[in-house]
Amino acid sequence: MLLSEVARVSLEVAETSARSRKTALLAELFAAAPPEEAALVVSYLAGRLPQGRPGVGWRTLGRTSEAAPEPSLTVSGVDAAVTELAAVAGPGAQAERARIVDTLMGSATGPEQRFLRSLLSGEVRQGALDAVALDGVAAAAGVPAVALRRAVMLDGSLSRVAAAVLAEGAVALERVTLRVGRPVQPMLAGTAPSVAAALSALGPCAVEEKLDGIRVQVHRDGDDVRIHTRSLDEITDRLPEVAELVRTFPGERFILDGEVIGQAPDGRPVPFQEIASRVGSRLDVAAARRTLPVTPYFFDLLLSGDRVLLDLPVRERYAELAALVPEAHRVRRLVAQDPATATAGAEEFWTRTLGRGHEGVVVKALDSGYAAGRRGKQWLKVKPVHTLDLVVLAVERGNGRRTGLLSNLHLGARAADGTYAMLGKTFKGLTDAMLTWQTERLTELAVEDDGYTIRVRPELVVEIAYDGLQRSTRYPAGVALRFARVLRHRPDKTAEEADTVEAVLGQGATAPSSEGSAVGEAEAGDG
Repeated sequence: MLLSEVARVSLEVAETSARSRKTALLAELFAAAPPEEAALVVSYLAGRLPQGRPGVGWRTLGRTSEAAPEPSLTVSGVDAAVTELAAVAGPGAQAERARIVDTLMGSATGPEQRFLRSLLSGEVRQGALDAVALDGVAAAAGVPAVALRRAVMLDGSLSRVAAAVLAEGAVALERVTLRVGRPVQPMLAGTAPSVAAALSALGPCAVEEKLDGIRVQVHRDGDDVRIHTRSLDEITDRLPEVAELVRTFPGERFILDGEVIGQAPDGRPVPFQEIASRVGSRLDVAAARRTLPVTPYFFDLLLSGDRVLLDLPVRERYAELAALVPEAHRVRRLVAQDPATATAGAEEFWTRTLGRGHEGVVVKALDSGYAAGRRGKQWLKVKPVHTLDLVVLAVERGNGRRTGLLSNLHLGARAADGTYAMLGKTFKGLTDAMLTWQTERLTELAVEDDGYTIRVRPELVVEIAYDGLQRSTRYPAGVALRFARVLRHRPDKTAEEADTVEAVLGQGATAPSSEGSAVGEAEAGDG
């Protein structure tokens, strides 16, 4: 299949707001895809490369290449080029990656180049990527979306299940089940503004500590233990102490869900980025283990023996977890059978949890099943929110659905010398109306434009929510914001009223640590 067809449909999906139209466009494309390329087409339209992020930045992707006059690039050809790209390592790697990208872009038409840039950068934006792609596969294959969603949940790969069901129909879904050794996407938590609100929404529930570590799914079959991150990457070789511990548990075959953290001598958790660096490093695991040992804490059991437990309620899954995992390696929890009378105790639990240095709590309905890969309303996380008023220093041009708009904001705090110290970037939290307004305002403030990033006069203030800080050698203040998102523009404030670097460092957010993790922020916590 020509890449031009994929690029065309991606653009059309991005430009329509109707979910039914998005689904119809994808279904038509998926039905037309050759069987040998179906998995790739689905993966690309879900905004994902099977090889993962290939390690090229916008300096390489933004280079100007003359577009091909006619489409000739195939989906398989792109896959081969990305595979070659992902394999590049060692001296001269940057130049070799640039050569591969230049060759690929030179074979692409203008629309294909734009799609490739968004795909290679991980910024395909066409709205509800996985969910809409799944609906499109279901429509193309003529199977119920709910049955397909369940199969993807159990298998862990939309593209793999899609290829099977597009080729074989509903019979392919009957073969899919939860298996030890094949990770599934984790269940994620929604948000609640307070512990009281969470209890009110859920009824009888469990209140559990929310640890700021690496989410892990641990599979054991006899002596064989495999450890996966929330993005389903295997990291068993980087966490030997976790595998050793799990082999001591009484069961022989099971799948656990939990969190890996490091702890200081006083028992308080070390910053997330230290754990991310430890897990992300492939160098000298033994030395890393001595320098920063980690401990797993488990909160769910997905499979025990030959029994799949996903549909059992939380109370029953936890009872089985307690029989398997020692208390010392289970997350602390409080059961609130009657939220009307348990709010005070739950809020005290929340306060003690924060006092121990953890992120907050996750409140789980006792009768809820495990909805793998979904951010449902049966689990609600409650975390304290930090906010800052920061100045926009620059902005990046949007792509996909945001083409023609100014999107990704470069944020700075006031430094002692009167300049502004950059603390990070974000495009999260921006509504269509906010995007339109800031595009007009920042265009007025523009002083320099390289075609991708526009530097602006430091006048526009935005209110930013964020989860904490991490050490960063990239930014002059030595720290960067974690999970920053825009709450609102503050045209009523002047830049002189924005927060200072000193104020940022004094807010007492998550302690900073080093960059360079291969795991990254996306692996943090339970979502």
